[in-house]
Amino acid sequence: MLTPRSFLMLCLIFAAANSHAQERESVAEFLRENLPRYSTMYRELHAAPELSFEEKETSRKMAAQLRELGFDVTERIGGYGVVGVLKNGAGPTLLLRSDLDALPVVEETGLPYASEVRTTTSRGETVGVMHACGHDMHMTMLTAALDYLAHHRDEWQGTLIAMFQPAEELGAGAKAMIADGLLTKFGRPDFALALHVAADKPVGQVFLRGGFVFANVDSVDITIHGRGGHGAFPHMTCDPIVIAAKLIVDLQTIASRETKPTDPVVVTVGAIQGGTKHNIIPDDCQLQLTVRSYGEKSREQVLSAIKRKAEAAAASADASEPTVEFSEGTPALYNDPELVARLQDVLSTSLGKDNVIESEPTMGGEDFGRIGGEGVPIVMISVGTLEPERLKSYQEAGEIPSLHSAKFYPHIESTITTGTNVLTAAALDLLGKD
Repeated sequence: MLTPRSFLMLCLIFAAANSHAQERESVAEFLRENLPRYSTMYRELHAAPELSFEEKETSRKMAAQLRELGFDVTERIGGYGVVGVLKNGAGPTLLLRSDLDALPVVEETGLPYASEVRTTTSRGETVGVMHACGHDMHMTMLTAALDYLAHHRDEWQGTLIAMFQPAEELGAGAKAMIADGLLTKFGRPDFALALHVAADKPVGQVFLRGGFVFANVDSVDITIHGRGGHGAFPHMTCDPIVIAAKLIVDLQTIASRETKPTDPVVVTVGAIQGGTKHNIIPDDCQLQLTVRSYGEKSREQVLSAIKRKAEAAAASADASEPTVEFSEGTPALYNDPELVARLQDVLSTSLGKDNVIESEPTMGGEDFGRIGGEGVPIVMISVGTLEPERLKSYQEAGEIPSLHSAKFYPHIESTITTGTNVLTAAALDLLGKD
């Protein structure tokens, strides 16, 4: 339920949309009429999350929504991906994308619509499932915008492609959909846009920048092969845990001493596993790393350095050559600078100049960048989610729940309002009639 202050804030967002652009008035009217329906949709999606590549019911719901709006719908693209196409005469082709999947997180928000879903993983583990990264909101904002565009075809011309993508959290869904013909079967987009919620930003504001926005993401698994034995007789062994400890420290010099200080690089050892008992030196020790970088040159340099340092650490202890395995990761997301400049002007008119802010690059990952890697100009825009009272209380407490937090949740009505305005304003400009 909206508090009086939140209701006033929502009214101010509507008023801003009206005052900054007369042509957006019908969108505000559409939202006033349909916001309760989309708020309900969000709550239902939030309460029924599904993990990556398991989005069967979520996919079905999105396909049904698209059919109701008159889209030509194709399901099971790259897994549970859904593609909807709406042709409206000659003109450019615009792709609008949302992700579908949730995370293995036990929700702790205490909300009446909180997820209580539990599932069993392929490893036999029972885990909670939660939309802790806002994909439920992404689906809702996109569907609301598609609803408006489908019912106001007199305001635009061209082709609209709706992309609902699985497995973003694994960095695999966009690749799977592209391999399954996303950019060939349905028409190659002239532009592609996506929204992402921002867990620490105020509602009513949006954030974008040209250039790199999200980083390359790579996973590395290293196994140090030693020679086990009794902890009291280390001279008769080759201790892989000591080698791993040396390697962990050495890895940190990649960013501090081997790459340009102006090239962002992160090498994080997220897990180390070795040994079973106090007095037993094991045969092996495993490390799991996440690696972040921008640009292919930096990426290749960092991954090469990791392998070299692992081999050097093992050689220094006269151990066998370690096993170093690289998992194909997610490429960096690069926002097209010209398209960003165009959209900044459009959104400043729609939302007000003070509400369109240049964002900072992040070392997080987002596989929407694969669309850009195929030569399509793309832009991902971040949307604020926190009402002023809650943002202030978080700041006073010194802790704002981040994306992937069990305590993250957006302000529903205000976030839907902003995101729908962003997508409709962008679409009407990019697909505007001559």
